Amino acid sequence: MSNYNTVLARNLESAPKSIGPYSQTVAYSHYNNLSAQLPIDPTSGELVSGGVKEQAKQCFNNIKTIVEGIDHVMSDVVRISVFLKDIKDVDAVDEVLKTFFPTYVPTQTIVAVEALPMNALVQIEVLVSNGEGTIPNAPQAGDLIKMTNNTVNAPTSAISTQTVAFSHYNNLSAQLPIDPKTGRLVVGGIKEQTGQCLKNIKAILESIDVPFDDIVKINIFLKNLSDIDAVNEVYTTFFPDSAIARAVAYMPALTTVEASALPMDALVQIEAVVSHGDGTPPQLIEDRHGIVIKANNTENAPISSLSTQTVAFSHYNHISAQLPLDTKTGEIVVGGVKEQSEQCLKNIKAIIESIDHAMDDVVKVNIFLKNITDIDTVDEVYTTFFPDGVPARRTVGVSALPKDALIQIDAVVSNAEGTPPQV
Repeated sequence: MSNYNTVLARNLESAPKSIGPYSQTVAYSHYNNLSAQLPIDPTSGELVSGGVKEQAKQCFNNIKTIVEGIDHVMSDVVRISVFLKDIKDVDAVDEVLKTFFPTYVPTQTIVAVEALPMNALVQIEVLVSNGEGTIPNAPQAGDLIKMTNNTVNAPTSAISTQTVAFSHYNNLSAQLPIDPKTGRLVVGGIKEQTGQCLKNIKAILESIDVPFDDIVKINIFLKNLSDIDAVNEVYTTFFPDSAIARAVAYMPALTTVEASALPMDALVQIEAVVSHGDGTPPQLIEDRHGIVIKANNTENAPISSLSTQTVAFSHYNHISAQLPLDTKTGEIVVGGVKEQSEQCLKNIKAIIESIDHAMDDVVKVNIFLKNITDIDTVDEVYTTFFPDGVPARRTVGVSALPKDALIQIDAVVSNAEGTPPQV
């Protein structure tokens, strides 16, 4: 095994101490995964006083401190995810965002959720490019550049870029069901809106000559979780997209959650992470790098016809959101949030081990909770799977989850060279 890449977790004294068992930032290969930042004053450990503007500014200040503390700059941010308690605060947050990104704007996702830790009004997360790699004094080979792109065939925004590519990934802004010609939501209900979101994603990918089946992860935010069947009906008309992908029944990794509200009062919003190269299934080798998309399912975790449990490309594995489903019965496990948390993490562990990785390879965890007050119970279970609390993390409270679950968890995992122990 090579030690060319390592999972590198870092915590700075100058930024707020994590309120749970997780690291401020975890770097692997060409990306730094930052934990979602709350508006915490690093000196007092409490939420800053004031409203959403003050809180948003503190979130970005905390992010800036972490980014600069790992020898990067804010223009290295490729993706921003904003979680709001009230969707009406979006303009106020955007006003603050512009002061931190005056010339370049990353991709962006904005969602209102039911609750945030510490009863915050806003929580902000970023993904940061990591050009130098994580081995001290050993730069990654090749010249890596950040590429931004907008096309008139998809909705444009002054406060976000449609897609930002770095290394082997394109990170797309979450797409609303906006008709790019009118700038307004399309006419119709959930089916029409879902179709428009996916059409916008397809237009963006076509503008950068990337096939639709190079999508490795999809995140769907729904205003009403009861619309999930209608969304899935439309979804399956887009995936798989090509004859090659249909031959192997390729589906991206998938996470679906209910948002309390979405921008423009939309019913659905869809976000995509895309491979950057020619790794379209089934495992066609990319000309320059020899990189392939590897999709995997194991019988030791719940299987879905709508998603693949894990999709690997380059140095990352993207894990579909895991519900607390008993693999043998296909039903939610008996018990409360403690038992459900354990089952979600068991499913993730089974998936990771099926591709010859370990839980120590996890770089980022996203937790969706029906009741945010359950976080302490979740952490009690979480630390039995991550005793050192290494992965970066985001936790949000949602009003509903599929199958009426109390918790849902997805993860991003390092791929190949960085498996501990680092030798």
